[in-house]
Amino acid sequence: MELTVLGCNSALPTSQRNPSAQILTVSGRTFLIDCGEGTQFQIRKMHINFMRIDYIFISHTHGDHVFGLIGLLSTMSLLNRTTPLTIFCNSKLEELLRPQLTYFIDNLSFKLNFHHLRYDKPEVILNIKGVKVSSVPLRHRLPTCGFVFCEQEKEPNIKKQAIYKYGLTIADIVSIKGGRPYYDVDGTEVPREELVMSSQPVKSYAYISDTAFLPEIVAHIGGVSLLYHEATFAEDNAMLAKKTLHSTAIQAATIARLAGAGKLLIGHYSSRYKETDILEQEAQSVFPDTTAVFDGFKIMF
Repeated sequence: MELTVLGCNSALPTSQRNPSAQILTVSGRTFLIDCGEGTQFQIRKMHINFMRIDYIFISHTHGDHVFGLIGLLSTMSLLNRTTPLTIFCNSKLEELLRPQLTYFIDNLSFKLNFHHLRYDKPEVILNIKGVKVSSVPLRHRLPTCGFVFCEQEKEPNIKKQAIYKYGLTIADIVSIKGGRPYYDVDGTEVPREELVMSSQPVKSYAYISDTAFLPEIVAHIGGVSLLYHEATFAEDNAMLAKKTLHSTAIQAATIARLAGAGKLLIGHYSSRYKETDILEQEAQSVFPDTTAVFDGFKIMF
C-alpha cells in the first residue's frame, strides 16, 4: 500500500495546507479519499495519474471534503475519459452534483455511478480483486463515514523443493493452495509448513475523518496497519472539539492505542495552528508512533 496526502487542513485552506484529500494505492488500484478544494491541482503537482482513479470515497458533504469534486470530474471529461467512475457518498451529494454536472459539463464522457453510504452500521462497500473496503459510521454534524481498506489475503506460494520431492501435479498445487491437506504415497499427511511459504501479512488502512471522540469504532479498525485520524485541536481546545464534534490529538492517539494500530497519522488541523508540533507531541504522549502529516506526505507500508 502507498498513501499520499494531498491536503491535511480543516475548513479553511492556507498557503501551506489544502483541505482534506488523499490518494491510496492498493494492489495497483488507485483510490481517491475525499476531494477538498484544490485536489486536482495537488494531484498534478505530485505527478499522480488521476485518470487511473476508478473509485472516490467521500466521507461527508462538508465543503472542505467535496469542493474539488466538480472540477476534477470536469477535467476527466475534458480529457475524454471513458472508464466508468464510482463515487461512494451520501445520497445528498448526488442530488447536489447532478445539476452541476448538467450545467457545467456538456455530455459527460464517462459513466458516473453513485453508491450511497449508510450510517447506522458498518458495511462492506467494495470487494474487488486485491482489496476490500468497508465503511465505518462516525459522529459529526452531518452523516459521516470513515473507511477501512484491507488487502485480500493472497494464496500461499508452493515451495519448489516440495514440488520436486513429492512430484506435485497442478491439481495437487491448486488443492494445497486452497488449504486442503496433502498426503504422501504412504498416506501420511505432509506438514503444511513443508509445502508452502509463509504468506505476507495482510495490510490495512483506516481513514477516520471528521468525528467526535468515538471509542466504538475500535471494534471495526482493530489491528489496522496504518490509521489516519483527524486531530483538529490540541488539548487546550478540548471543549471546542466537543462542541464542534471533532477530536483532539490526544483523543486520536487514544483511539490508535485502543485499536492496536501499527502506526498513527494525524491531520485535519484547525487553521489556528501554523505549526503542528504541539499536536504531534500531544499525540505521541499517548501513542509514540505518531506522525503529523503535511501536504505531499507519502508513506509505503
